[in-house]
Amino acid sequence: MPANFKLLVGLGNPTAQYEKTRHNAGFWFLDAIAARYRLGFREEPRFHGLAAKLELAGDTLLLLKPTTYMNRSGLAVGAMAKYFKVEPAQILVAHDELDLPPGVARLKRGGGHGGHNGLRDILAHLGTPDYYRLRFGIGHPGDRDAVVPYVLGAPSRAEAGLIEAAISNVADSVPELVAGNLAGLMNRLHSEPKKKA
Repeated sequence: MPANFKLLVGLGNPTAQYEKTRHNAGFWFLDAIAARYRLGFREEPRFHGLAAKLELAGDTLLLLKPTTYMNRSGLAVGAMAKYFKVEPAQILVAHDELDLPPGVARLKRGGGHGGHNGLRDILAHLGTPDYYRLRFGIGHPGDRDAVVPYVLGAPSRAEAGLIEAAISNVADSVPELVAGNLAGLMNRLHSEPKKKA
């Protein structure tokens, strides 16, 4: 049964200090959607984040950027899901992924948090891993001890171009996302990443 997504969450850290860091790829994705559909985010204290609403073909998709900082993302996701009675399987969380190279995006349902603190906290608040993840590759620094400064650092110009291309590719598929046409979306995601000239 295809998922009919009701809540799209982008993970990241608030404030200008983190705006251009790899860990904010989820925020970048929601910003790309907001730009396409001329949406404005507004502060929603009860949901601990910035929220927007997209009406498309008779469906409503809630957008949420938690302002709790990454480690407490679940507080925001849990609050909005509970208020709007959104089931975990109707939630899609967009986030940075160390295990994928820049320019690659993948969709999956369930699974562990893989050491990602945002996903770890969402699992704690939802009580289940049974939600969808949209993973944007940022690459890996090659050394476990270098992970924290790496995700909290800005990508190179070339990497940023690849990540932006992947984000744009998925943002083009928002109608498929809202309609739950995962086959169409997977087709788009699993095609070769665009090469920079």
